[in-house]
Amino acid sequence: MRRLIFCTVAFLLAGGADLARAQTATLVLLNGKIWTENPGLPEAEAIAIEGPRILAVGSSASMRKLAGPNARIIDLQGRRALPGFNDSHVHFLAGGSSLLGVQLGDAKSAAEFRRRLGDYAKSLREGTWIRDGNWDHQRWNPAALPTHQLIDDVTPHNPVMVWRVDGHMVLVNAYAMKLAGIDRTTKDVPGGEILRDRDGNPTGILKDEATALVERVMPSLSPQELDAAMTAAMHEAASHGVTSVQNMADTPTDQNTARKFREFQKFARAGSLTVRLYDAGPLRDWKNPAGVGVQAAFGSALLRTGNLKSFADGALGSGTAWMDAPFSDQPGKSGLASTDLMDATRMYANIQGADQAGLQISLHAIGDRAIHAVLDLFERAERQNGAADRRFRIEHVQHLRPDDAARFAPLGVIASMQPYHAIDDGRWAERPLGPQRIKSSYAWRLLLDHGAVLAFGSDWPVAPLDPLMGIYAAATRRTLDGKNPQGWVPEQRITVAEAVHAYTVGSAFAEHQEAIKGSLEPGKLADLVVLSDDIFQIEPTRIENVRVHMTIFDGAVIYRREGTGATNSGATDLPTAVFTDPPTDPVNPARAVGHRPCVQQPQDCPAGYGVALAGSAAPCRCTLAADGNTVGGIRPGTSGRRL
Repeated sequence: MRRLIFCTVAFLLAGGADLARAQTATLVLLNGKIWTENPGLPEAEAIAIEGPRILAVGSSASMRKLAGPNARIIDLQGRRALPGFNDSHVHFLAGGSSLLGVQLGDAKSAAEFRRRLGDYAKSLREGTWIRDGNWDHQRWNPAALPTHQLIDDVTPHNPVMVWRVDGHMVLVNAYAMKLAGIDRTTKDVPGGEILRDRDGNPTGILKDEATALVERVMPSLSPQELDAAMTAAMHEAASHGVTSVQNMADTPTDQNTARKFREFQKFARAGSLTVRLYDAGPLRDWKNPAGVGVQAAFGSALLRTGNLKSFADGALGSGTAWMDAPFSDQPGKSGLASTDLMDATRMYANIQGADQAGLQISLHAIGDRAIHAVLDLFERAERQNGAADRRFRIEHVQHLRPDDAARFAPLGVIASMQPYHAIDDGRWAERPLGPQRIKSSYAWRLLLDHGAVLAFGSDWPVAPLDPLMGIYAAATRRTLDGKNPQGWVPEQRITVAEAVHAYTVGSAFAEHQEAIKGSLEPGKLADLVVLSDDIFQIEPTRIENVRVHMTIFDGAVIYRREGTGATNSGATDLPTAVFTDPPTDPVNPARAVGHRPCVQQPQDCPAGYGVALAGSAAPCRCTLAADGNTVGGIRPGTSGRRL
């Protein structure tokens, strides 16, 4: 790699006639505004790509000279190009599955929530589980938690387990509780809570560890459903310029870890993987990878493992973030420590052992007390195990003791954060936190000023898999309800350039991959995103309207937004993209979308599926050809859990 970089620089300085004969580009992008994230050449006009790697970056004239006889040459027409986005925290298959299920995230009332579940249930066979959902009662007036009585009569033949947006609370119907054996005699589990009415009967709301009572009787996705979820997830990633994701364990135990990794391997071996994956399993299972010698970031440029995840607490929206002081609107409660953190001795032993084995550790911590406890555990492990390039991570870091911001950089702890959460939770977070604690919530500016490394992501499917919305959130902090036009806690805003850095270089560093991605430099992987507008020139408030024009992965165009006008120069037609999208949503034509709103043609369905149309007003769906079991259609919106 050093030789390649040296030779490329020599070419650029000396004209490079000999090198031009020795190395030729297979794809050249001209007449653009290339944001490289390379301090030695921050911006350029063009980029030359040879196969899956970047050959050179420079002027259009010099890059054109590198084009081989069959090279594709694309005129960017002045558009802004960036390194491909790297989402530092996703639940990839859960995200894909959420696109195929019932959509509850934008339901504005309990009545609409009920209606959508009822309509969805009508399209299913009896006994088929209704899952995912992504509901948010904070959108309702009043913001009261739903109960199973709200939905029992519209879902009488289907068990329901739908997640609140943060993933730490579910609503289940009476059918599901019967299957799980939950009634008034069922005791709460450590680290979880069964909400009850005045008479002691379960309301259908289960928090954190209590959700496992139902999950254990809910069947896993079928192989066909997994394939459909994976395809939908890759499409969603490509449409948002996401070329790398860091996949996180869904629960402290996550019994599906091996199954998910096998799914990733299947697509990688078939040559159909269009996103780079770094997979994290449960911390509790660290002896399994350690026993065969796996260490952090082991694998190929496409698929790697060696990261481990655990939980210190829950989430603010579910009242389970572990806080130093009680919630302002619930004086008797201050959240819950996770079951792992309740046994701090065992949790530390797992951290210390995994770290000593060379594995990476990522711990979910949202409340200030949880974050402080995790920093203490990391500091203790570093003292015991000695100096190493370990790159401990705290996932979310949402509600921080101000003094703890200064501990990240000296300990080398990465703050893996999701900026969209701030403009979502900022609609209501002051109620539980009060006016003082919000000042150090989602504190990107505070952390950066203390030298911490930020790695940005989405937590998809909890929030949209859309880095542009994350950049908008980080730079403006304008809440989704429009009530904070100058920004919610505006002193914690960061610049657009700082946010892009966190989505590229910061995220690459967080997965030990900054040597091969995160910036556009000779020898690095050819993953790029081309935007419809220049986010460094427009007002940050306009970034929410910017769209991905084109996504390039491994040196090939995998996504192109239809209705856009990139042209080829001196070559054949524009490369055929793996994914393309209509500019509008046929279900709601007034809304422009970034992904295919629903499956409309048989060829758009996974193998073994046909198409079933539920009527002109209903979404179209892929249906298992063998038994008619409806799986669901890809529709606008996001769904999932904060994990």
